[in-house]
Amino acid sequence: MSARNPGTKLDLERISKVRVNTQAVLKRAQHIQGQKMPKNQWQAAWLLKAVACIDLTTLAGDDTPSNVHRLCLKAIQPVRCDLLRAVDMHDKGVTTAAVCVYPSRVADAVKSLKAANSSLPVASVATGFPAGQTPLETRLQEVRLAVADGATEIDIVINRTLALSGQWEAMYDEIRQFRQACGDSHMKTILAIGELGTFTNVYKASLVAMMAGSDFIKTSTGKESVNATYPVAIVMVRAIRDYFLCTGHKVGFKPAGGIRTAQESLVWLALIKEELGNDWLCPVLFRLGASSLLADIERQIYHHVTGQYAAYHELPMA
Repeated sequence: MSARNPGTKLDLERISKVRVNTQAVLKRAQHIQGQKMPKNQWQAAWLLKAVACIDLTTLAGDDTPSNVHRLCLKAIQPVRCDLLRAVDMHDKGVTTAAVCVYPSRVADAVKSLKAANSSLPVASVATGFPAGQTPLETRLQEVRLAVADGATEIDIVINRTLALSGQWEAMYDEIRQFRQACGDSHMKTILAIGELGTFTNVYKASLVAMMAGSDFIKTSTGKESVNATYPVAIVMVRAIRDYFLCTGHKVGFKPAGGIRTAQESLVWLALIKEELGNDWLCPVLFRLGASSLLADIERQIYHHVTGQYAAYHELPMA
């Protein structure tokens, strides 16, 4: 992971001046989606790059120690060995970036990874995920418990009420407290963009989250009606770029929710490469929050190697 974001003082004057040109954002998003994507071995290479950036996630009400264990094993060996050997990547240590679970399942994930002798990070959602509507002390305690159980990355959710009513100071203060509760763990701040209303609000919330010390900003919980979209991503990554130009500190970006196909993962990588540059094309600064994406990527790699598509039962489940 990169050096932690120390954060900066809240600059309310700068936040009040933010205006986002909606038409320009939509046009840029359209351009990125319309680009030609790599084919053949280049596509396979980019797809393996996407695998290395996935936070392999299970956030279901019926999560059990056994399906968390299966998730961890899939994260350690995300693509079948014979397929990796065919593209000469079998000895390159291809894994996903992390596994992401609810706080109550962190200990299970840590145990499974330890038993498999893996140093893969465990990420946990916290702070009243997904709505963030529990009392502040409860949200802070949830972060502390997840960290105590061994989570080295915490995905927090902002209080959308504060963003929607323009209470940026209060939002900044809350995120600072979460930052403190995270200790040495990295903090990813989920903006829940589907509930923020406007691009201008998304940009402002991105800036406040970074000023408060977020190591990553993340689009969505995956539980809203609108999740990761390319226009919103452009707004967020430009806030990241502006923050970097002002402070010299690189903050990571994580789109999450509704990213299911290998093709989509290629568009996300292209967007990051074009908007933020090659430095961000690594798990330290870019993550894809996904649960079903990996299965489609593995099917595409199988197709690249064999010329045929695998039936789903032929590839190990996450």
